[in-house]
Amino acid sequence: MRTCVLCVSSSPDPLLPEEAHRGSVRPFTNFNAQSDADFLRRAMKGVGTDEDAILMLLTARSNDQRQQIKAAFKKTCGKVRTSRRDRNTELMTSSRHTEGWFLVISAPCVLLTLQHETDRHLVSEHDLVSDLKSELGGLFEDLVVALMTPPISYDASQLHKAIKGAGTNDDVLIEILASRTGAQIKEIIKVYKKEFGGKLEKDVCGDTSGHYQRLLVILLQGNRQEEVDESKIETDATDLYAAGEGMFGTDEDKFITILGNRSPEHLRKVFDVYKKLCGSDIEESIRGETTGNLENLLLAVVKCVRSVPEYFAEVLYKSMRRAGTDDDALMRIMVSRSEVDMLDIRASFKKLHGASLYSTIQIDAWCLCSVGTVHVGAVMECSSVIYFKWRDDTSPLLTQAEENSSFLLGPDVPVETS
Repeated sequence: MRTCVLCVSSSPDPLLPEEAHRGSVRPFTNFNAQSDADFLRRAMKGVGTDEDAILMLLTARSNDQRQQIKAAFKKTCGKVRTSRRDRNTELMTSSRHTEGWFLVISAPCVLLTLQHETDRHLVSEHDLVSDLKSELGGLFEDLVVALMTPPISYDASQLHKAIKGAGTNDDVLIEILASRTGAQIKEIIKVYKKEFGGKLEKDVCGDTSGHYQRLLVILLQGNRQEEVDESKIETDATDLYAAGEGMFGTDEDKFITILGNRSPEHLRKVFDVYKKLCGSDIEESIRGETTGNLENLLLAVVKCVRSVPEYFAEVLYKSMRRAGTDDDALMRIMVSRSEVDMLDIRASFKKLHGASLYSTIQIDAWCLCSVGTVHVGAVMECSSVIYFKWRDDTSPLLTQAEENSSFLLGPDVPVETS
């Protein structure tokens, strides 16, 4: 028998105000890091790995709780002592392969040398993420690693991957730098340097050019103004009109300066005045006056100024409407926004496209992740990275967990399925 398993987020922490929970992955109230670490260890123990159990537990915990699980796992399982008998057996086996490689010293001599050197390394380090990676594969592995990575580190890693891979993934640069706050961008820069040893701005400049590069650099400063300057609202609107619709050609620098530095609230007022002045929205002018990556970045900035959830709802929709699902974009957004504003993204998605995010992912991305011959439909709906998976009812850990569901799952977050 095959059943549909939904892993939903846990109940909210009663100490936090309700408005703090615009994501639907929430801290699990009966959380015990050590119990969860033991659960994951059992899921990876023996022949085969219980992917269902791993998926259900991780998606029912907040990122901060996952970091605590990681620490508890390392404390308990972090050092595994290899017995001398096992080690000697390994060395004896390996010695058979030394003949012919060492022309001067004999294989037994090599064996003694190896044994002496490895006596100091009988204790091996175990890390939860490393163990999970060794047990999983493909997109499912990417998904689990993303869930186990702190948010700022995840953003930094995605930017590094976008820059250092074959070519430049401008979609990732635009998505992250247009949607994050100044404070978040400054933290990303610090983590990027710590983890990758380079300066993010320098790496971005090495892969981009022109006005597009200039706007990226402005966003990387993280110094967007925080207040509304009433004296500049009409001036900014007039300058934007004069830089585009009101002249032959385009003054890109004016668009970059205003859109890259003013506060979101200030810009929303500028856009209202601009529409009265020009008779059309600022987005129409950007499409008519710019092209390529600069156009895409300017539009992303404007959309995030208007509504970050609507921006991500649109990106999610496009990721599933192009030729083949953009698995990386779908995964990146569902994971990174799961504790931030996914409830709002979900509402915006249905308002804009007339269908729930859940049903759209279910139809268009049912095989986002694949483990062997088992398809994991990462239906990461409703912010909670709500996943569903068709499976055989043969998972002993899941059976045990379902009998005591308060251990694994909290109360359901309402799911729109139509």
